[in-house]
Amino acid sequence: MDNFQKISDILNKKDGVKPPAYPWQELALTVIKELNIPKFKRNAVFKVCREHHKALIERCLIDTKELCQIGEKWRYFFKLINQIPNNKDTN
Repeated sequence: MDNFQKISDILNKKDGVKPPAYPWQELALTVIKELNIPKFKRNAVFKVCREHHKALIERCLIDTKELCQIGEKWRYFFKLINQIPNNKDTN
């Protein structure tokens, strides 16, 4: 009975945080964490990660971390993203 109770506790435990359903969501969470994106801009990060290729987002993230030494890095990241047309449909 004791083992059954432990198994049911494990199965019924909910931590309240869902894992990302898509790879672009995981990428967005990485960008948010690394650039300290403020709460009011987090939805925009998810949008650009959904609309652009992963390689492009990663390149902009790396460029932002290398080139933006002072100021708000997230602003520079969005500046880079906005200069590139949406190319999700092309190879």
